[in-house]
Amino acid sequence: MTAVALPWFVLTTGSAKQMSYVVAAEISAYVIFGVPAGSAIARLGARKTMVLCDGLRAPLMLLIPLLHVTGTLVFAELLVIAFVLGALSAPYGGAQRVITAELLEDDASAVGQANALFQGATRITLVAGPPLAGVLIGLIGATSVLIVDAATFAAAFLLVVFFVPSPQRTQRDDEPKPKLLDGLRYLRKDRPLASLCGSLVIGDGAWQVIFISLPVLVLAHYGGHPGLVGLFFGAWGAGAVLGNVVAYRLTRDGMPPRRIAAILLVQAVPLFALALPVPAWAIAAALGLSGLANGLVNPTLHSLLTLRPPIRVRPNVLTATFTASVVGAPAALLVAGPAFDAFGSRAVVAVADAFQLLAVVWLGSATIRLAAQPAPADDA
Repeated sequence: MTAVALPWFVLTTGSAKQMSYVVAAEISAYVIFGVPAGSAIARLGARKTMVLCDGLRAPLMLLIPLLHVTGTLVFAELLVIAFVLGALSAPYGGAQRVITAELLEDDASAVGQANALFQGATRITLVAGPPLAGVLIGLIGATSVLIVDAATFAAAFLLVVFFVPSPQRTQRDDEPKPKLLDGLRYLRKDRPLASLCGSLVIGDGAWQVIFISLPVLVLAHYGGHPGLVGLFFGAWGAGAVLGNVVAYRLTRDGMPPRRIAAILLVQAVPLFALALPVPAWAIAAALGLSGLANGLVNPTLHSLLTLRPPIRVRPNVLTATFTASVVGAPAALLVAGPAFDAFGSRAVVAVADAFQLLAVVWLGSATIRLAAQPAPADDA
C-alpha cells in the first residue's frame, strides 16, 4: 500500500520533483549503508538484524502521518525520515536471504523453492496492497494508509520474534570474521557475479523510474484516479505471483540459464507500452506480462546469488549485491524528477524502458556465465 500511498502523499501535497527526491533519499541511505550492513549481519546474526530493523522502522514510519496531522511536517523532515528508513532497510534483504539458506542448510533445491514461496508471498501484497491503497486513499486519505504501514512493521517484528527460530551457526568458530570490504573483494575475484551486479545497477535504477512514473502517468493521461495506480501495481504483482507459482515447480530441477536470459527479455519489452498513448487496460496487460516474466526467473536468480558466495563472506557479498541493485536508483530518480516537468511522463518512461532492456540483456549474459564458471575460493 505504501508504494502507492507515500508517492501519492508527496505528489498531492508537493510535486513530482519532491516525490522523486523522497524516494531518492530512502534509496541513497540504502546505498550508503549497504556494504557496512554485511558486517552488521555477520556480527548480530540474521534474525537479530531483522528484529532490530523492524522494531525501529515501525515508529519511524508512524512519524510521517503524526507530524502531518499536527501540521509540523516540513519537507526536510520527510527527507530525513525517508533516509533513516532506507538505512534500516539496508541490512534487511541480506538478512532474509542469509537466514533462509541457514535454516535450509544450503540445500539448493529447497532454497530455490523457498525463494519462490518467499517472493510469491511478497508479490501477493502487490496484488492486494496497491488496489486496496487506491480505495483507502479515496476513503480515508493517504495519511491514514501510512499509519497502517507503520503497523505492518510492528507486526513483522512480532512475527519474527515469536515464529522464526534462530538457526544453528554454519560458520566455524575458528574461522576469521568477515571484514567490512570482504564482500567487494570477493566480487573482484568472481567476475560473472560482479558482471551481474553491474546489470543490476542499470536495471534497478530503471525499475525505480518506471514505478514512480505510474502515478505521474495516471495524473497526466488517465484522469488522476488513485485506484488506477493501484490497479497498475496490482497487475504487475498478479503476473509476478503467477510466475512464482510456476517457478516453484521449475526450481526443483533448476531453470536453464539460457531460458532465464530469454524470459528476461519478456520482462522488459512489454514495458514500452507505458510510453505509448494506449488505453489503461493495455498498460495493465503490459505490466502483468512483465511481472509474469519477473516471477519466473527471480527465484532461480536469487538462489544463485545466495548460494554462490562462501558462508564466511555470504552476508557481505549479499549486501554488496543488494547495494549494487539500488546504487543507480538515486541518480536516476534525481534526473527523473525534473525530467517529468521538462519532457513529460511518457518520454521519461520511454528512456527508462530502454535502459531496462539494456540491463536484462546484460543480466542474461551474466547468468549464463555464472552457471558455467565455478565460484572462486574464499581466501580467508
